[in-house]
Amino acid sequence: MANSLKTVFVCSNCDAQFPKWSGRCLECGSWGTLGEQVLSGRSEGQEIAKKLGGAEVVDLAQIKTSSLQRLKTNIGEIDRVLGGGLVPGSLVLLSGEPGIGKSTLVAQIAASLGAGYQTIYVSGEESAVQVKDRLDRLHCDLSRLKFISETNVEKIFTAGVNLKADIMIIDSVQTVYSAFVPTEAGSISQIRAATVKFLELAKQNELAVILIGHITKDGQVAGPKSLEHIVDTVLYLENESTNNYCLLRATKNRFGSVNELGVLEMTGEGFQEVKNPSQIFIEANQSDVPGSVISCLIEGSRPFLADLQALVTKTVFGYPQRKTSGFDLNRLQVLSAVISKRTKINLTAQDIILNVVGGLKISDPALDLAACAAIISSYLNKNFERRTIVLGEVGLGAEVRNVFKLETRLKEAERLGFTTAIVPNTEIKGGKLRLVKVKNLGELVEIIK
Repeated sequence: MANSLKTVFVCSNCDAQFPKWSGRCLECGSWGTLGEQVLSGRSEGQEIAKKLGGAEVVDLAQIKTSSLQRLKTNIGEIDRVLGGGLVPGSLVLLSGEPGIGKSTLVAQIAASLGAGYQTIYVSGEESAVQVKDRLDRLHCDLSRLKFISETNVEKIFTAGVNLKADIMIIDSVQTVYSAFVPTEAGSISQIRAATVKFLELAKQNELAVILIGHITKDGQVAGPKSLEHIVDTVLYLENESTNNYCLLRATKNRFGSVNELGVLEMTGEGFQEVKNPSQIFIEANQSDVPGSVISCLIEGSRPFLADLQALVTKTVFGYPQRKTSGFDLNRLQVLSAVISKRTKINLTAQDIILNVVGGLKISDPALDLAACAAIISSYLNKNFERRTIVLGEVGLGAEVRNVFKLETRLKEAERLGFTTAIVPNTEIKGGKLRLVKVKNLGELVEIIK
């Protein structure tokens, strides 16, 4: 029985295995994709392992380590998210919705490298003329850039070894295919095989490889979601349709932090760095209005000012509504319950709508007190001073707790011209800011009144 062969049926679209054939794959729903494969027994695999010999054992104590020599893209926001620049021998996956600007971003990375660095641009979607036209529009230096119009992974691998470049860009991983995988380009099997091949190319030749992957709005298309465990770094480029600002995030980074956030602005000549991102999310010239409160969050090592707007109205239904945009809905439910229970403000018959201006999505508990201030201000219909920043975490007992990097947040507010800060009752220096310390939500209500 140990030497017996086992027959299974494998879907060519999603690699799911089944003990018997059927016309439709039960996992992905594709028709006519199940093919028969024979799996060898355990003893046969052991014989093959004996012929191959044992794996090489490396003594880590004898290896001399040195600091990583990163390739600076000279674009501060991108270097920040990458952890200081591209690492030679790394495989980076850049993903985002179609048309968001991934090709433009990688072209600017290739053009911004210092002198002496060579880049290979591989495109299976565009011709050489189309790529050159975009590079000319971005004012890229073409003398250090080579182009390959090919979709065969094996041919790209050979060219990458022969050209001895520093960076290779694959646009995109959904268009390339391996001759050893009998499926069409774009399938999960092809994408995985191509990614593993590019990983081998990067590690063996100290070549930084950037893969471009397309996703839909729900992020479920084969590509980025199935490759995150293979690549070294996963970058997501996202934006809001209401403005020209794009956010670059790292959801995985073996060579740096995943908490950094890069802010870029799309212009007619490509992406431009946003030197002061806080100006995106707050309106400096706006007058005092009820329910609008400014706070500060931390993304990685960078502080951002955010404008929280609340609208509290009497409900016309039997059950009050809670709606949010950019703020956690469950957190809003908790805060509204705390306000109703611990203060004299009754929100049980009030609809609450909370919005973070600028399309920013936040999860920082330091904005709890600002959200409560916005709700209370809107309920009481009292204007809130625009030059006052509110910081603090709110507990279930309505107590105001200290927050992470409070001094950093206060320095950012002082730099942008704020005069007053409502903060937890803790030992803290506010510089030129006038600090108003509160212990609980009851004291906050008295300040707003």
